[in-house]
Amino acid sequence: MVFRSPFPDVDIPDLPVHELLFGDVSARADRPAMIDGPSGRVITYGELAGAVDRVAAALAERGVRKGDVVGIFSPNTPYYAVAFHGVLRAGGTATTINALYTPNEIASQLTDSGAKLLFTISPFLDRAVPAAELAGISEIVVLDGAEGHTGLSDLLASTAAAPQVEFDPAEDLAVLPYSSGTTGRAKGVMLTHRNLVSNLVQTGPMMHVGSDTRVLAVLPFFHIYGMQVTMNHPLSIGATVVTMPKFDLPEFLRIIAEHRTDRVYIAPPVAVALAKHPIVDNYDLSALKVLFSGAAPLDEELAEAVHKRLGCVVRQGYGMTEMSPVSHSIPDAREDIRIGSVGLILPNMENKIVDLATGEEVGTGERGELWCKGPNVMKGYLNNAEATAATLDEDGFLHTGDVAVIDERGVVTIVDRVKELIKYKGYQVPPAELEALLLTHPSIADAAVIGVIDAEGEEVPKAFVVRQADAELSEAEVMGFVAERVAPHKKVRVVEFLEAIPKSAAGKILRKDLRSREAAAK
Repeated sequence: MVFRSPFPDVDIPDLPVHELLFGDVSARADRPAMIDGPSGRVITYGELAGAVDRVAAALAERGVRKGDVVGIFSPNTPYYAVAFHGVLRAGGTATTINALYTPNEIASQLTDSGAKLLFTISPFLDRAVPAAELAGISEIVVLDGAEGHTGLSDLLASTAAAPQVEFDPAEDLAVLPYSSGTTGRAKGVMLTHRNLVSNLVQTGPMMHVGSDTRVLAVLPFFHIYGMQVTMNHPLSIGATVVTMPKFDLPEFLRIIAEHRTDRVYIAPPVAVALAKHPIVDNYDLSALKVLFSGAAPLDEELAEAVHKRLGCVVRQGYGMTEMSPVSHSIPDAREDIRIGSVGLILPNMENKIVDLATGEEVGTGERGELWCKGPNVMKGYLNNAEATAATLDEDGFLHTGDVAVIDERGVVTIVDRVKELIKYKGYQVPPAELEALLLTHPSIADAAVIGVIDAEGEEVPKAFVVRQADAELSEAEVMGFVAERVAPHKKVRVVEFLEAIPKSAAGKILRKDLRSREAAAK
């Protein structure tokens, strides 16, 4: 059985992303497009569009051509949008890099994506420079300027004409974020201009964003949620985006109060602070109308606690990087949909629920793996036909790895997970990556990693480790070894030593057995 959105299909413009956002910019040239939250500096739509053209021209002068990949390694600032859309305007593809990554992790993404140039900021140069060297990149553009490096100001000074690029929105890649999908190491997700434009238009009936809306962008732009939902969607509507470089609760509250941001997108850990921290009462948050949560499941009781304390509408949605990213959402106006669900299917999308045991499609009220199809679904994984085939079937349905139920009203609820991916505070942690790293330790003979729930209700990575014969190795040493080599969200936070890792006859780690062991121990 195929489930369709209860909303009529929307028209999807046959445009590249920058034309959707800035094609009619003259009508709003003087309106604020972006505000730097910490400093209050305002960039108008006219200034933003002009800067995007200058960056595109300068990149073209540097040899960036259609299809070339450019890395962006930066926290949220208005200049992130200038670099990002400058790359797309030049015909390039932006690969957005986690701001917490180590030099080796950055280099791995730059190398895999084939990036030719890297944007960053001066405080990140201690990681960006060695990463660029490892990836063979000779030029780094520093958004805030740094001696010895090209600065954004140099690009903005270009007097060349903006390049004339012919786009095929359905085929040309706009962005190449990295995702672990349902399993394995992070892979480049090929998202076309049409994928991004489709999702920006599809979310319209769900999210009531207007030209007078002020959106707080604390979710990182390198993550597809931040990129599309907090940066591109408001800009496509003519709203104002207020940026924050990182989450800090007092600063977060100050910006909401002072800049009167009425729409705020978060991940669930922020909701915990809003519900419980006493400092919240010190700020005037009366401007806040909608608090929208994504990236990980939001607890229903927690959502209700936030609603009661702040008096705002609390909603949540669901998606994946591979879907640009939103596939389901509770509409702003629907008070009748339980917050514990992920809401309704977006326009132009179809869903199937497939029985895990039989592979047969099932109907209303029955559980199975959620499959999604629509114009926002990725083209595939970069240089990885095997992973693409395992995730996208011949009919164009994306197999999400999540178990869901759809009720008679079309409301979708995620009830379990098939995929091995660990979600720590909304960030992806692929077990296979940590397992491979653990096996490089000379005292570790074998290892497996699963997600477990800690005392605060957060999913965290737990490592099961088999020591080499006669080796002495402590839990702290294992955690320290990993922590030195990965971004903070990937740290192993629990360790248990075993005599052997359970495996199938084919040698595959039986994580379900480890999860059963964990459940039995509680």
